Amino acid sequence: MSHAPFRLVANVVDVFQERITPAEVTVADGRIAAIHPTNDEPVTYLTPGFVDAHVHVESSLLVPAEFARAAVIHGTVATVSDPHEIANVLGVEGVRYMLASAAQTPLKISFGASPCVPATRFETSGASIGVEEIASLLADDRIGYLCEMMNYPGVLRGDADVLSKIAVARQVGKPVDGHAPRVRGADAKAYFAAGISTDHECVSLEEALEKLALGVKILIREGSAARNFEALCDLLAAHSDRCMFCSDDLHPDSLVAGHIDKLVRRAVAKGYDPLKVLRCACLNPVEHYRLPVGLLRVGDPADFIELDNLINFRVLRTFINGRLVAEAGQPCLPSVESAIINHFAPTIRQPGAYAVPALTSQLRVIEAIDGELITRSLIEAPLIEAGCAVSDPTRDLLKLVVVNRYRSSPPAVAFIRGFGLQRGAIASSVAHDSHNIVAVGVDDESLSAAINSIMSAGGGLAVIDGEECDLLPLPVAGLMSTDPYEKVADDYSRLDRKAKHLGSLLRAPFMTLSFMALLVIPELKLSDLGLFDCQRGEFTSLFV
Repeated sequence: MSHAPFRLVANVVDVFQERITPAEVTVADGRIAAIHPTNDEPVTYLTPGFVDAHVHVESSLLVPAEFARAAVIHGTVATVSDPHEIANVLGVEGVRYMLASAAQTPLKISFGASPCVPATRFETSGASIGVEEIASLLADDRIGYLCEMMNYPGVLRGDADVLSKIAVARQVGKPVDGHAPRVRGADAKAYFAAGISTDHECVSLEEALEKLALGVKILIREGSAARNFEALCDLLAAHSDRCMFCSDDLHPDSLVAGHIDKLVRRAVAKGYDPLKVLRCACLNPVEHYRLPVGLLRVGDPADFIELDNLINFRVLRTFINGRLVAEAGQPCLPSVESAIINHFAPTIRQPGAYAVPALTSQLRVIEAIDGELITRSLIEAPLIEAGCAVSDPTRDLLKLVVVNRYRSSPPAVAFIRGFGLQRGAIASSVAHDSHNIVAVGVDDESLSAAINSIMSAGGGLAVIDGEECDLLPLPVAGLMSTDPYEKVADDYSRLDRKAKHLGSLLRAPFMTLSFMALLVIPELKLSDLGLFDCQRGEFTSLFV
């Protein structure tokens, strides 16, 4: 769609030369037609738009077209998006759903082909994607890269299927994303030598510098659960040419509050050069992923933002292909109707299904860590009642449950510390990566009520407090709502408050809960098949 030509006079930021020039910018047919220096003294700034270098759109609980409405108000013009979540539920059909939804918005969402579906063989997923499917997806011009290779053990042991997927991407000249939490030394060297070029899982400056020395590009992540900006931001001083910003997973309330603009603002407030920070936020991801995104050069697509200054980075207007898509903190894009697809086999259970007979006096316990995806493995004495191990909220020792949503099978039950609930339960059908139902609670009745409410709805988030049940339905793959982002953010914020009212001190209880079944992040996690030692790569016993 072409739009009427227009001109803007502003301080134009050149992210290549790292300089600022007062200029008149002419936009015609969706592109930058001319940039002429001016003697005027403009007060606003034009910069290329922000790019989220790694995000799972599904974690916003919004379909892509609705995610776009929320993102553009923060100056985001493009994302590098891994459809891994819906792919684990619906396979290639899920990826094509995301492509179709993204086509309804001007936001430039570059999807990849997800190689780890399922993420591991130690859980039940709704689909699988093999080498042939990866090759078919990568042949599609809308698929820009091979998504994060989470199966780093498979890379290190030379797994033929894993290496074949990487080889297909390299053959067609598309980049391969990494995922290497705590992979260091010789293992890191072997992992990235396989052709993997990025990592967004660094949690320390030392880890990031080691990977930079291997030629890896580091994505500085700040999401709703995993927050690594403070640990990694010093990279901006000397390595701004090799870093990018990403959110990875953002719940809707977080997205409404800020996106990549928030990281830019924080980095500049710490004293880093705004032009180098903008290089990370705008230029580097466009170049690395070869995105069809303009960078404020003559002939480029007119993808840029107007800012009040380079201190607080308040986004006044966002333009994509010359179209005004956001102004004064509001999207200029309408909500569109979304189709519903799902893969759900509801099974209703009574509270007795979650009873845990006590076998010994020592219990293996998952410790959740606020702001991290990693967990710790603890040994604790269980509270035993009537021969069964039960939750002990006085010690923050609660039941964690994962229930298969694709077929009827016995639930997996473990114990966890870190959620702090004093009563009730919370549950979610967003449970990385296979998206079975995960729940944490202080008693079996509350756990049963929370899980059954999600089963009946075909997906969602639930909070149980006594007889009260509050549910946010997620009818699209059990992952996303079809409502406008404003409503979803409000509904999610309400459930978040209620979870904290139950006693949780976590910044994002639902986001943290969603990662307790993620077997590719150490140390101890729970799948629908049982308690899993991520360090050893094998199931382990609940009782010691």
